[in-house]
Amino acid sequence: MTTLLLIGALGVVLLVVALLIGDFLDGALESLGGGGLFSTEALAGFLGALGFGGAIALELTGSTPLAWTVGLALGVGLGGLAGWAGKKLHEHGDSGATNTRDLVEQIGTVLSDIPADGYGVVSLSAGGHITRLNARSSTPVPAGTTVSVVSVISPTAVQVEPLFLP
Repeated sequence: MTTLLLIGALGVVLLVVALLIGDFLDGALESLGGGGLFSTEALAGFLGALGFGGAIALELTGSTPLAWTVGLALGVGLGGLAGWAGKKLHEHGDSGATNTRDLVEQIGTVLSDIPADGYGVVSLSAGGHITRLNARSSTPVPAGTTVSVVSVISPTAVQVEPLFLP
């Protein structure tokens, strides 16, 4: 029983380390193949279910071979489920969310004049969404001018420069 409990504890420790440090083992586990099913989450789920499920089965039945069989079955099931869920979460993690650094070099249109010492408003398409942002420029820019974002000042403000198309 002690061996099974230690295996289960190892699964919990691996899960805690993965949550604190990140996916440090995933690169090594990817070399095993499996289409992303081999991950830190899957390994932690497998070890935890194997150890604790096996220990519970051993306590209930008193049969060591049955306990290992139940533990392996639970480990494969929970490990596979955790690997599948982790794979789905990683696939959809960047599903179009726009980050402010994505705004640099975007083309927009000035909606309200940008004075030399203040802010105006620009409209641009970011990640497929029309976004209105406060904007500064090194020169005054009248409304209707096409501009390019040169830097991000804050989550709601950008530095732009007029775009001179040939």
